[in-house]
Amino acid sequence: MGKTIAEKILSEHSGKDVSAGDYVVVNLDFMYMPDTSSPLTIDLLREFKMDRAQYPERTVFMFDHCVPAPRMEMANWHKKVRQFAEQVGAKVHDVGDGILHQVAAESYIEPGWIVVGGDSHTCTGGAFGALATGMGSTDLGVAIAQGKTWMRVPETLKFQVGGEMPRGVYPKDLILYIIGQITADGATYHAMEFCGSTIETMDMEGRLTLCNMAVEAGAKFGIVASDEKTREFLRTHGREKAYREVRPDPDAVYEKTFEIEATTLTPVVSHPHQVDNVKSIEEVEGTSIDQVFVGSCTNGRAGDLRLVASILNGKKRHPHTRLVVIPASRRVYLECLEEGIIKALVQAGAAVNSPGCGPCAGIHLGILGENERCLSTTNRNFHGRMGDPSSFVYLASPATAAATALHGKITDPRKVL
Repeated sequence: MGKTIAEKILSEHSGKDVSAGDYVVVNLDFMYMPDTSSPLTIDLLREFKMDRAQYPERTVFMFDHCVPAPRMEMANWHKKVRQFAEQVGAKVHDVGDGILHQVAAESYIEPGWIVVGGDSHTCTGGAFGALATGMGSTDLGVAIAQGKTWMRVPETLKFQVGGEMPRGVYPKDLILYIIGQITADGATYHAMEFCGSTIETMDMEGRLTLCNMAVEAGAKFGIVASDEKTREFLRTHGREKAYREVRPDPDAVYEKTFEIEATTLTPVVSHPHQVDNVKSIEEVEGTSIDQVFVGSCTNGRAGDLRLVASILNGKKRHPHTRLVVIPASRRVYLECLEEGIIKALVQAGAAVNSPGCGPCAGIHLGILGENERCLSTTNRNFHGRMGDPSSFVYLASPATAAATALHGKITDPRKVL
């Protein structure tokens, strides 16, 4: 019987032949965590007298959720993490390096790896043909100390996407459409494997967006087979030697297969306060918006900012709508500076902040006030997530975000492309 990507990688890392439903202990290739969950992980390791890293070279702490530190409490968190990392020999990506998932994609994750992180959107790394998943602070602490963890081998849902996506439709629209169809718990503890001609022609930035939001359907992993697109991304980042082909067997067994015709897709928006509350652009168009946020581990990459700048170029944001833009990493920021993208965004009226998560988790750099509405390129729109409990968050593609920033209300991106 053939194997899915998840079954193949878990078999390789456990040293035995496994299938969906089996429980395994697996060796880990990479462990990383953000500034927000790191202090709790450190406290737990010290409480258990396990304050060590089995593989220091595979253990990385990244400052991204509250950078630069907005309050003294968070500044002290950062100090604590720096000291612990030095103690155990782990690496730190400090303030300004970028969002952990983007930094991990640029500098670390390889096809065929098993990656665990202290943030639910660790699944972003599945775009490389890897298994990447978020864990709680206790489990992650033990993983760091032992260099391994246990997992249940998940059943896999196959998403076969074919055809060319129409004008104005982007990977963000595709993943929101999928989540809207299967619901927020439709893939609970499953692997979501994305394939088909649409995925094969999709660049790595798009694949990262798809896998990033797999967890919003409850998935353990989001996965795309590695191919020449993967190799080219690794080459661009000086890591081509890390490439290997990772794909499912032709006779792999899936729990269910979903056939999606990309040519029929249209721009969509996730309406408050659940990610699976997905509506067509026509249903929400005209809704007034106080703030547009472009950034996050979902859509803060160079291609996303390039698209927004191309739509805004020579124009100004609506006077009643704030526009906040945050590059996902230092590398993205520099690339956008060199191309003139940052200049175009600033001239359009955007507030461009240093790399990090910004308002996505409601910590700082653009949180919302009472009853305010934000259209965001992020991945979650839960009640009160981005600031005041009475505020509203709508999720959409960077193109829809740019169109909305221009008009001050949710706008179909096809009208400005």
